[in-house]
Parts: sequence; C-alpha cells; structure tokens
Amino acid sequence: MLRAIPATLMRGGTSKGLYFHVKDLPQFAPARDRALLAAMGSPDPRQIDGVGGAHPLTSKVAVIGPSRRADADVDYLFLQVVVDKAEVSDSQNCGNILAGVGPWAIENGLVRVAGDATAVRIHMLNTGSIAVAHVPTPGGAVEYEGDARIDGVPGTAAAIPIDFLDVAGSSCGKLFPTDSNIDCIEGVEVTCIDNGMPVVLMRASDLGKRGDEAPEELEGDAALKARIEHLRLAVGRRMNLGEVARKTVPKMCLVSSARHGGTIHTRTFIPHRVHEAIGVLGAVSVATACVTPGSVAAQVAGLRPRSGSQRLEIEHPTGFFTVEMDVLLDGGTVTVKRAALLRTARKLMQGEVFVPASAWGDA
Repeated sequence: MLRAIPATLMRGGTSKGLYFHVKDLPQFAPARDRALLAAMGSPDPRQIDGVGGAHPLTSKVAVIGPSRRADADVDYLFLQVVVDKAEVSDSQNCGNILAGVGPWAIENGLVRVAGDATAVRIHMLNTGSIAVAHVPTPGGAVEYEGDARIDGVPGTAAAIPIDFLDVAGSSCGKLFPTDSNIDCIEGVEVTCIDNGMPVVLMRASDLGKRGDEAPEELEGDAALKARIEHLRLAVGRRMNLGEVARKTVPKMCLVSSARHGGTIHTRTFIPHRVHEAIGVLGAVSVATACVTPGSVAAQVAGLRPRSGSQRLEIEHPTGFFTVEMDVLLDGGTVTVKRAALLRTARKLMQGEVFVPASAWGDA
C-alpha cells in the first residue's frame, strides 16, 4: 500500500525541495521524519527510490502552516533530509528554501494578496526569528517570471526581496557565541559567528589551500575534510551547539581574498559537502564577519569596518551573493540593525508524493 501526501516541488534560491502543509504530515516527529525519508529516497547516495536529487541542496523540506505568533503570517519549519543516512535535521534555518515559502503560502490560501507586492511575515521555527518576504503579486496572483538574476541559477525570475529581523544569535544565543571576534582552535585562527546561520570562518591558506579550488577538488581531499571536521567538532560546544557530530551546523567556511571585485571569496562545507554557491543565511553571517573589526573575514577582506548601510558582495564558486547590511559599531561590538538580500523561486510541480504506508504510522 502507498500513501499519497499533497506536496509542491519548488526551487527556492539555489536549493530545491518539497513544500508541505503541516496538516498533511504526521504530527509525531519520528513518524513525520520516516515519511520524509521515504519521500526523498533516503538513505541512498542516489535517492533513486524517491524524489530527492542526491545532494544536500536538493534534499530539503519546508513544512508550513498558520502562525501561532501574532506578529507573523505563517510558521515555517525547515528540515534537511540527509541523503545517505536515515536522518532528518531541524538544527538550522534555510534561507534559500525560505524564498519559496511566501509564494507557497499565498497560493495555498494562508496569506491574502495585498496589491502588486505582498509582504509575508514568516516565523522561522528552527530559530524563532522573523523574516519578511516581499512576493510579487501583480494582478492578484504570484508572479514567478521576471528579470532578476541570482548566481547559481540559470536564467531570470521574479525578484523576492527578503528582510531578516533579529536573527543575530538565533541558533547560538549570541552573534559571537565564543564572546570573541577571533579564536584559536587547534592552532587555527577562526571567527565563530551566528547571524542567522552558525558559521566558522578560517583562512584557506591556514589549511594549505588557495581558496578558489573547485568544490569537487576540496571534497576529494580526505585529509582536508578530516581536519575541518575535527575543527568543527572541537568548536561546536564553544558555540553553544553541544555535540555537533550528527548536526548540520556549524558550517565551515574557507575565506580568501576576492577574485572578481567582490568583498571576499568563499568555499563552504555544509558541513561534509562543499556548497556549489553559498547559503543565504551563511552569506549573511560571512558578510557580518566582514564588517566586524579584527575578525578573520575583515582581515582577509582588508576592510576598515564602519557603521551604517553597506552592500557586500560575497564571492562563491558560481558567482556572487549580495548582502545589504546596516550595522552599528561601538568599539569591537557590532549591532546588526538590518540584513536584507534578494532571492528568486519557482514552482516546479504540484500534486502528491507517494510513500509506503508503513512509513507513515505513528508506531
């Protein structure tokens, strides 16, 4: 017997995944996770018996429903379905999949259209923070086509600007969870930061790399991956994340001087594969580190951090990611007043995904 679950397959930013209404999934988390593993085809490196794309960036899930908060329209839970393990993680947000939440919420009747652009206030359950997505709705319907281009996605689509409100320290409790702009971990200088995504920044040169290697070259370096994972495990507790061996955070980011006129160049382990671009909230955390006096990122970028509004171009393997920041500096203390960026999304398929009935039960 197979069980049908209403679902929408969407591209959000540079990621892709299934979007569900919370009412259409089991309410008991272990049963929900079994259903999602079956839907994606995990655990299997090819995810051949499901709709997953055999990569962390295409094995993602958004669970959406009416918000329990008075200051939000919808609640959004992000779940990372691990490709080759029977694991589903809720330990992080995903700002790329977030880009599809507003359009999905409007089209599924959770938010009413309000003119040519509809602001959707999204409560991100993973961290308890709020994002506001400005969805184009000319003529009373979501518009997916447009002239906005984001690196890592071919072609163009309608722009979806997103403002992040109070995401500093949303996972770790503090913007700088170690109470320092720079630390030395296992002989390597790092900056640990959480402005929506826990990230550890390291100079690529300190790990024997240029910093502009192709993702597959870095993934093929077993010694490098082992050292980075050793550093990640060592720093997890210091970042108030506890034991992180089975978690998808923190992300580990190698930084080097900009190659293409941007602010800084990056390669990000997420945490065991190398991102072919950079995550939305990961880019926000990197940008915040760039404007922080004394951080690894500020040193590599060669910036003189200042207060006020500024635009930072974060280079990644397939282009740039633009982050608009408004910060207040007081000595070495950074207060983030605003972080905003632009994403796009596209609805790919809508209908039902089928899972074995045995994967559904609460038993």
